[in-house]
Amino acid sequence: MRAPIAAALMIVTTAMSAEAQPASTIGRAATRPQPSARPAVQTPADTASAMAQSERQALQSDLAWTGHYNGLINGEVSDRLIAAIKTFQRDQGGKQTGVLNPQERGALAAAARKTRSNAGWKIVTDAASGARLGLPARLVPQQSSDGDATTWSSATGTIRIVLTRRKGAGLTTAKLADLERKEPAGRKLDYSTVKPDFFVLSGMQGLKKFYVRGQLRGNEARILTILYDQATEGTMEPVTVAMSSAFDPFPAGGTPPRKTVEYGTGVVVSSDGAIVTDGDLADGCRSIVVAGHGNADKTASDKDHGLALLRIYGVHGLKPIALDGNPAKGSLELVGIADPQNQGGGSAASRVKASAAQGGGSEPALSPAPATGFSGAAALDANGRFAGLVLLKPAIVAGSSAPAAQAVLAPAETVQTFLKTNNVTALDGSSDAKAAVVRIICVRK
Repeated sequence: MRAPIAAALMIVTTAMSAEAQPASTIGRAATRPQPSARPAVQTPADTASAMAQSERQALQSDLAWTGHYNGLINGEVSDRLIAAIKTFQRDQGGKQTGVLNPQERGALAAAARKTRSNAGWKIVTDAASGARLGLPARLVPQQSSDGDATTWSSATGTIRIVLTRRKGAGLTTAKLADLERKEPAGRKLDYSTVKPDFFVLSGMQGLKKFYVRGQLRGNEARILTILYDQATEGTMEPVTVAMSSAFDPFPAGGTPPRKTVEYGTGVVVSSDGAIVTDGDLADGCRSIVVAGHGNADKTASDKDHGLALLRIYGVHGLKPIALDGNPAKGSLELVGIADPQNQGGGSAASRVKASAAQGGGSEPALSPAPATGFSGAAALDANGRFAGLVLLKPAIVAGSSAPAAQAVLAPAETVQTFLKTNNVTALDGSSDAKAAVVRIICVRK
């Protein structure tokens, strides 16, 4: 494995040099008119620095998944990040500016999403050690454990991922690294670094490439080993970079579980009981309740666009929303029902402002993000027409410290297509969004 992959563990920062201050003038020169100062030229690093950290982290993650970025996914600006952007632009046949325009950012997000999906990327917590790691689940579907180690492997054994737990008095990273160098026999290193709290090794093990990262805390160590055939190098190098950043051997407090009961909003789309909502909200529910109307069934979902279709039966008096909106631009009004913990138990629909802008993904990003109960809320344009559905979801990045949940918009056209695909025809809708939204309650297993 090339050394840059191992270097993904090292924090790479770019020192931003301060602009030189104009020298003081003395004597007669001080009386001469001074030329007007030229406006500073904004560099790619300046542009990246002006972005939110979560956006930079998502950018690093996407570039890692497309194979353009080898570094720690931490949201920091670096020469390595700018170089990766330029390389991506070159590969796309564009001008290497170091700053992605909206079309380029969308193309990058789509390419990264495809690679992640093909790998089956997900964040898991190892039951034996409590360590959290990113895992290419589709590539390594087989799992086994022997107490001190958990192994994930491909069906043919071409890829193996092993998480080992070690404990003992007097452990040091130097001792652990020396042991990993020697076992199994025949390892040939092409990169190694040993620090007081972690170590990294990479190289060849027979005909396979290996990458080892170990971390020590007190008298306990967690060691992640990634081993793969050279034939899978094109697939596994981006995965290895992502896994390196996502590895959290001693997570603080562990992974917080989803709440037993979660609240969101649904939008009535037909008078006979069809409701569209945020797919993540409706995922994994033991039962779904529409407040004031009873239980609902989830009849369809669109995981690519984050939508779910619910149906309640035997109801009367539902008031669907008109779905003939236009693409969302600029300022929007979100109509939803906030989580009762944030609304003092209230169940009335309320309105909040947000603006839509094309973010890193295919869906427009909403800012500021609304309260959690607004997942599945209706978004209205300046004319009060339906512009889309609000989706709240975590940012998908490879870093261990993932940014907070992001708010995005499923545009009206996407919602319309989803409903048409599932034979829902909304011909009797009105512009009264408050009357069309309902509280969705998900009771989880």
